[in-house]
Amino acid sequence: MSEKKSSAHGSGTGSHASGAPHGSAGGRRIVRGKKSGGRIALIVLAVLAAVVLAVFACYRAWARRPVIPTPPQPSVSGGQAVGPSQGPNHTALPGEDGPTAENTRKKDFYTFLIVGRDTGGGGNTDTIMLAAYDVVNQQAALMSIPRDTMVNAPWDVKKINTVYSYAEVSEKGTGMASLRRYVGSLVGFEPDFTVTLEWAAVGELVEAIGGVYFDVPFYMHYVDPAQKLYIDQQAGYRLLSGEDAMQVVRWRKNNDGVRQPAGTDGSDLGRVKLQQSFVVAVLKQCLRLENLSRLEELAGVFSRNVTTELSAGNLVWFAEKALLGGFSPDELYTCSMPGTGAWVYSRTVGNRQSYMLPKAEELLAIVNERFNPYEEDIKMESLDIMSVDGEGRLSSSTGVVRDVNAPT
Repeated sequence: MSEKKSSAHGSGTGSHASGAPHGSAGGRRIVRGKKSGGRIALIVLAVLAAVVLAVFACYRAWARRPVIPTPPQPSVSGGQAVGPSQGPNHTALPGEDGPTAENTRKKDFYTFLIVGRDTGGGGNTDTIMLAAYDVVNQQAALMSIPRDTMVNAPWDVKKINTVYSYAEVSEKGTGMASLRRYVGSLVGFEPDFTVTLEWAAVGELVEAIGGVYFDVPFYMHYVDPAQKLYIDQQAGYRLLSGEDAMQVVRWRKNNDGVRQPAGTDGSDLGRVKLQQSFVVAVLKQCLRLENLSRLEELAGVFSRNVTTELSAGNLVWFAEKALLGGFSPDELYTCSMPGTGAWVYSRTVGNRQSYMLPKAEELLAIVNERFNPYEEDIKMESLDIMSVDGEGRLSSSTGVVRDVNAPT
């Protein structure tokens, strides 16, 4: 904007000078015009600086440093508790409150369990991510946990995306606390905070930040009248609206006679990569300075659609540290939990169920390098990793299979 004003002023000065008589008077007039333009530029810069400082002042006054809960506290939504940290039927998991509980915490290192609930698909926790933010070193990491990951659960179908709904019913509203514990059994520590996002909020968030630039990797087309789900997105880099964004993050495969994109098979891993790329794009947009003026609107989206122990002020604190610390979303480390596929017969469903079995050594290496909030390395004995042999028999790295009816 300042360049345009300067150009307009300059052309006006030139026009005036050409109409003036030649000589020293004309020269003096031109010099005064340049000085005047410089003063205007300085005034504009001063006003812009004052505006930026005012925005930052309001922004920083709102920030609140998060306090890591010990032990984990109940999640809240709109200021109301939504359930106890453990239900009346809770049975301790193998390795729960293990040796890492006594370790020294890294300074300003925070971990998060991020869950996406698809309200259109029955509210399943089909998107589960472990995140970490190292404020001191300005490093962040995001690991997706496939919904078919096998956990050492006492019920029949042991997919991690069944944990939330099972605990909500059997332990009276403790779904998130139970999911936090089972994720902890996989990585050796319980995440500090949980964030449950309704996918319906994605559209609101994207609208609040003025859209998000994203490279849709291929043509997406999916129709499911039962879920009232209609996805039709052209490939290419463009500004996505809220509705566009909701379609992109919910896409898993093409149907209705449209060919599946090359290099995809309709699996969860393809959706996971897509969602991780989208998260990076949203982070970039949220951390733009012009979005500081939209904090109130963003806080409204947050309070309506997110269930967490974190306050809006806590999120502002994280944003402040990222902005002032020079964090770049391009450097966000992303991965999926390493694993291998397996099939196990379900006695209740009556058919074989597909699972993802974590590769313990690879997983532990990633956890200690990117996600471990403690100074000391997490040991293998703190993990509870399931295995399946050629006969379909289950075993756990802890030596204890919690399902007494499972083949072992």
